[in-house]
Amino acid sequence: MDKEKFDPRQIMLERNYEYHHAYNETPPVVGFHQHSFYEIFFFLSGDVDYIIEGKTYALRPGDILLTSCSDIHRPDIRPGKPYERIVIWLEENFFDHLKEFCGEDLSAGFRDAALKDYRLIRPDSATFSLLKQLCAKISQAKCSSEVGSGTLAGVYLTEFLVHICRAYYNPPGLIKNDITENKKINQLIAYINTNLASELTLDQLSSRFYTSKYHLSRQFRQFTGLSLYQYIVKKRLILAHNLLRAGHLATEACFASGFSDYSNFLKVFKREFGRTPKECLQK
Repeated sequence: MDKEKFDPRQIMLERNYEYHHAYNETPPVVGFHQHSFYEIFFFLSGDVDYIIEGKTYALRPGDILLTSCSDIHRPDIRPGKPYERIVIWLEENFFDHLKEFCGEDLSAGFRDAALKDYRLIRPDSATFSLLKQLCAKISQAKCSSEVGSGTLAGVYLTEFLVHICRAYYNPPGLIKNDITENKKINQLIAYINTNLASELTLDQLSSRFYTSKYHLSRQFRQFTGLSLYQYIVKKRLILAHNLLRAGHLATEACFASGFSDYSNFLKVFKREFGRTPKECLQK
């Protein structure tokens, strides 16, 4: 399989899906980010913990992570081992098109993973080998100029997704041993994500969860890698971005996502997404 250099971009340039097989001898620096598409992260080698929405997953070769369109995540990559992974990006409406064609909804695993806040898949050795073979076929078909190669790549990708779904619903019993989390922080994150348009101050949250402000702030950063303020702002920006994509005006998206100052909203939105809300509306 052809391997690529690390590309820090977090936006899709191709229609429907993108396939990337990346390899690094020196760990790349990857900050916390989110994107408006689904991501399948297929880990092949390295010494990596992956932080997603306050949970840290200690990865083993063959592990797969599913992230959805609003998940804040980042790999913690330590030096000493080559870092190799396959990353597949799927447009938000990819599964809708696939369902129209094949009659099955293969996005169920993504939705269930987000609902349960549990993104890790650890396939058995036979499934791991099969998934690697399918990735090789996807890569070969995408690089080919023969008639029907694009169709073949799509067929192999669909087969890959089927086996991903099957592996998700048949997890090994010991997989939870490699997940670091905190029950109270999980509850706090769930509360924030369902109340983004409401007031979310440190005083209000510490009172609601019966914890001192200092302890809450320290634990939140420990388990998420972000300050409470950074996390809330990022989540509100994701919500605003989704509202804009759904056709809402910039002012509507601003206040509906919990921002109280429009000028500040414009500034942080441009810094986060690299374009203004108006430019998002024009896409």
